[in-house]
Amino acid sequence: MSLFREDGMTKADRRTGGSADRRLILRRGLAAAFAFSLLTSHFSPLWAQAPTSLTLYNDGRVLVRRLVGLDIPKGDSEQRLALGVLDPGSVFPLDDGVNLVNAGYDAAVDEASVLRRALGRRIKFRYGSDTLSAELVGVDPERYRMADGTISFSRPGQPMYPADLVALEPTMRATISSTAARKGLRVGYFTQGGGWSASYQVILGARDAPARVLGAAVINGGPLSVKDAELQLLAGQVNVATPADQYSPRAEAMMVAKRAVSELAAPGEQKVGEFHLYTLPGRASLEPGLVTTIALFEPAQARVTRSYQMLGQIPYWGGLAQYGEEQEVPVKVTYTVSRPRKTDLGDRPLPGGVVRLFEPDSAGRLQLIGESSIDHSPAGEDLRLEAGTAFDLTAKRVQTSYSTRRDSLPGGGWRTTATADYRVNLQNAGDAPATIEVVETRGGEWSVVTSSVKPDKQSSTRTVFRVPVAARGKTTLTYRVRVIW
Repeated sequence: MSLFREDGMTKADRRTGGSADRRLILRRGLAAAFAFSLLTSHFSPLWAQAPTSLTLYNDGRVLVRRLVGLDIPKGDSEQRLALGVLDPGSVFPLDDGVNLVNAGYDAAVDEASVLRRALGRRIKFRYGSDTLSAELVGVDPERYRMADGTISFSRPGQPMYPADLVALEPTMRATISSTAARKGLRVGYFTQGGGWSASYQVILGARDAPARVLGAAVINGGPLSVKDAELQLLAGQVNVATPADQYSPRAEAMMVAKRAVSELAAPGEQKVGEFHLYTLPGRASLEPGLVTTIALFEPAQARVTRSYQMLGQIPYWGGLAQYGEEQEVPVKVTYTVSRPRKTDLGDRPLPGGVVRLFEPDSAGRLQLIGESSIDHSPAGEDLRLEAGTAFDLTAKRVQTSYSTRRDSLPGGGWRTTATADYRVNLQNAGDAPATIEVVETRGGEWSVVTSSVKPDKQSSTRTVFRVPVAARGKTTLTYRVRVIW
């Protein structure tokens, strides 16, 4: 079967497909306006050579730029475009001198829809070795006028529907106005169910050695089946406009297809507006049921540092309560991947995705030691990856004193001041020394009055105590806070 199965509309098509209940007026909305502005920046000899060009978004949208094989005369003509599942309000022509005057989109491919299209037509039926015909005069229930004029409520045999009544895929019938005759029509439109995400692997080396960083795109082409398409991946969240009368395609038609790509060379990257666009070299083929990963960049080297944090218990807002029981608090492990400018990894933006950290065991086998997600990261921004809870580092925290004072305000009301002392016992069961950051965050008026370790006041709401703990050792941190509300 040819990829482009479109041809001109027949008389029967016009008779059965032009009714008002099956014709939707094509809306020119924000999606089409954005798509056009994006497309005009990418018209190039490469696009001119590719019959289909796709841009996949992280949110599931797929922007299709497609060459449809049609004979278009000068002036107005009615055409049939078998474009598949799409948002009918997003279709627009890409060529100058072409306008979509109006269009009707039929997404129904089931037998009941074929019967509605056949109303008033004669249908052939196979009955044993014989063939007979009857006119379909009604549906729901089905009613047939036989050759002798009688009406039957049952089918006289196995129906054989005319090909022009059967939609093998969702089809758009459109009135197209062109300033000149042309072979082929370039159209753009959106479909749903596709998308892509990024996957990264950070492989830690020996002590003080840089880590190896790999990145790939995991691609889902949505409800598309195309050959030799140009493929682009847009990194970033593009706003989705939702009109009150938005057309919702049939749920059963919006199936999800996986995709396969023929060439796995590294993609080129550029900025478009406030987003980054990755263009894969060569051509891609989309097939249902398949998925692939494509390298985003060559393996890169990066410095990775590991830090440990224990979050405090002071509430961010409201009053400071009294707690008398000792509590065990988890110590979080965070890895920071350094991405300075003028390095292979630092000079490129990274699309959001999942990062997996690996470290070799004593025999050199890689083991997963953490998994974290990242947002879209601009060039030069370090990656902070929360990998879980430390096994050899433990912390216990207790409030050792608590007092409050209430003062009346000149304009009425009350002001409460609470003072509390805390003790944090940190223990390291590992063979290497570690520094644990004890972090307290609080909004409003508050302060650290005294402490056994010098505090680092990073902002008006965040204070950090960096506490060194020897290998197989213990350290105690004490501090007093004053909170006013």
